[in-house]
Amino acid sequence: MRRLLTLTALLSLAAPPTQAADCVILLHGLARTSSSMAKAAEAFEKRGFSVANIDYPSRERPVEELAPVAVEAGLAECPPESVVHFMTHSLGGILVRYYLEHEGLSRLGRVVMLAPPNQGSEVVDSFRDVPGFRALNGPAGLQLGTDESSVPLKLGPVEYELGVIAGDKTFNPILSQSLPNPDDGKVSVESTKVEGMSDFIVVPHSHPFIMGSSSVIEQAVAFIETGGFEHDVP
Repeated sequence: MRRLLTLTALLSLAAPPTQAADCVILLHGLARTSSSMAKAAEAFEKRGFSVANIDYPSRERPVEELAPVAVEAGLAECPPESVVHFMTHSLGGILVRYYLEHEGLSRLGRVVMLAPPNQGSEVVDSFRDVPGFRALNGPAGLQLGTDESSVPLKLGPVEYELGVIAGDKTFNPILSQSLPNPDDGKVSVESTKVEGMSDFIVVPHSHPFIMGSSSVIEQAVAFIETGGFEHDVP
């Protein structure tokens, strides 16, 4: 009996530790909350991922301050040894780009960005001086234009596996008048692109609702799992 217990203990010591599940950090967009990413969180959890769906004060601080706040809150919820992936919406993608360019992340996996203003948005240029715009969008919102204060335009090419999903439907004709078509009501399809991205796909959804689409979430899961979108899916 003692020999059996000793053998069992030795085998236990020799066995490799259980690998932590990959973790997906979800970052919502400007003036939204983590509830907007709840459907995506459920989808990733069903696929066996650990998920950190993060709330951050998107309208209270500039990008330079929001990036470490949001990303590091996500990292704190991920298992210490896990590979870390990101799925973001709008501003969330710029926060990830800023953080990875300035801080890096040794255990980074893949990144999916939904409707990111990677080249800025002309909406900010056109409406920044409209009464109420600053109060509604905060310091970070004012940094998402295409002028000299644009944070996205100051960031370099990405050097990691990045998939970008752009929308080409709009329910806001007033904002769309400021944008090159096609657009999603907040960002043009062309401005979502960034040098170095691994894959790109356009879907028939608008900016405020793209993150809640089941088909978009399925594409995001596919990219995180395989490194590519399913382009043959109608």
